[in-house]
Amino acid sequence: MSFSVEKTLDQMRRAPSNVRFADLYALCEHFFGEPRKKRGGSSHYSFKTPWMGDPRVNIQDFKGKAKEYQVKQVLEAVERVQNS
Repeated sequence: MSFSVEKTLDQMRRAPSNVRFADLYALCEHFFGEPRKKRGGSSHYSFKTPWMGDPRVNIQDFKGKAKEYQVKQVLEAVERVQNS
């Protein structure tokens, strides 16, 4: 299965509570590059954005799914990148 940015964004907008973590991770890599290395046993992946402050791009895998509030934060950050 190939990754499609537009399909993933559409799916995230329609159903933010039903997003695979792998898709969210791939989308974040596409827009923000490689994540910062996880510290210790942390389950969080932090992606650097081109601006200071919020919206932060911080995601974590929860049994193969993305957390809804993190999906919404990523959507905000992607919109900001696309509109800049």
